[in-house]
Amino acid sequence: MDRSEAQTGLGPRRLAWNAVTETLKRRVPLDDVLDELAPAEGLPPRDEALARAIAVVTFRRLGTLGWALRERLTKGSRDERLLNLLAVGAAQILFLDVPDHAAVDTAVRLAQEDGRLRHAGGLVNAVLRRVARERDAVLSARDPWLDTPGWLERRWVARYGEETAARIAEAHRAGASVDLTAKGEAAAVAARVGGLLLPTGSVRLTERTAIRDLPGYAEGEWWVQDAAAALPARLLRVRPGERVADLCAAPGGKTAQLAAAGADVLAVDRSPRRLKRLQDNVARLGLRARTLAADAEKLDEAPFDAILLDAPCSATGTIRRHPDVAWTKGEEDVAKLAALQARLLDRAAHLLKEGGRLVYCTCSLEAEEGERQAEAFLARHPDFVRLPVEASEIGGLGECLTPDGDLRTLPFHLSAPDGGRGGMDGFFAARFVKRSPLQAPD
Repeated sequence: MDRSEAQTGLGPRRLAWNAVTETLKRRVPLDDVLDELAPAEGLPPRDEALARAIAVVTFRRLGTLGWALRERLTKGSRDERLLNLLAVGAAQILFLDVPDHAAVDTAVRLAQEDGRLRHAGGLVNAVLRRVARERDAVLSARDPWLDTPGWLERRWVARYGEETAARIAEAHRAGASVDLTAKGEAAAVAARVGGLLLPTGSVRLTERTAIRDLPGYAEGEWWVQDAAAALPARLLRVRPGERVADLCAAPGGKTAQLAAAGADVLAVDRSPRRLKRLQDNVARLGLRARTLAADAEKLDEAPFDAILLDAPCSATGTIRRHPDVAWTKGEEDVAKLAALQARLLDRAAHLLKEGGRLVYCTCSLEAEEGERQAEAFLARHPDFVRLPVEASEIGGLGECLTPDGDLRTLPFHLSAPDGGRGGMDGFFAARFVKRSPLQAPD
């Protein structure tokens, strides 16, 4: 990036625009696309953070942005890159602390430098200026479902009811807080970083700041992990010296929890790149865990005392912090991933000792990847029984338990009183114990 681009702010906007376009086109995670595209831009960290913020808010309010632009385009356009450029520009005007003129001017310049869109500079200028003038009218739209794809709305209303489903949609609009898991005493970490100690034992940051600049980061005293994501490893109740497998382990937050509890942990993930990130995280924390780049479906090891299976899923419970999920996944993904989860559960059952404990979890709001999966597993494996979760194990949050005693967190649980960033990821977790073949089923 040359000096003139640094002065005009084109670099971060170009990166955001390209990232949004590629994410929608390829239906892959935004984080992966940004990691792929960012090096070519050569942006300083501050500009790269701006690009990420623009892309994230574009996805978080994509429905609102689409509606606002359709209302203000005199002629419909089917050029996806143009529509994405307008969405990125409008996102800055409506939802970020960016001067209107900067958002409009950079969008026009980006159009002019694109061979296909060079003719559209005037249109971009007119539409975005109108969005800026009519900001209040756009922001007055209160439909909680405006930023949720129809397939998710239908599923959540059918599963949770109209009121609860609408609260889920609103929580996704609000965005996510940043939570930490302490290696040692959580209260001490909360005091050191100026955070809030949650009843579940996580620490919630109350101010936005660079993670690496926080006290205790360099010393490995904590790691970033959503409050809901921190619960499944605790439910495994590992003891020092136990042989434990963390299947589908990257990026490593749960591995760190198990290692910090004194377990002999084998962290398995099929992605060497993601496993390298896990190794780096564990090393920063001063913890030890063995790692294995392998397909967990084919893992063949001596039986484990306990297994944590954080299975690949549709990730619809993480839309608060990864809003691109809503626009890159579909119902076909739920069915495909549910079949994979069943196979992984069967492999985990084979790898567990008699008397051993298995926690199955997903960051999904879909019953096929949660409650129904747990029931199907028990039907296939009569040598397993459910070990219900107790409210005392999750900070007294009885509302996060199903009638069967499984964990089911929703995005609006632990919400901020003022309606701002808060809540927790939507997670499901079920805990099972493997019985001896000589034990008769109940």
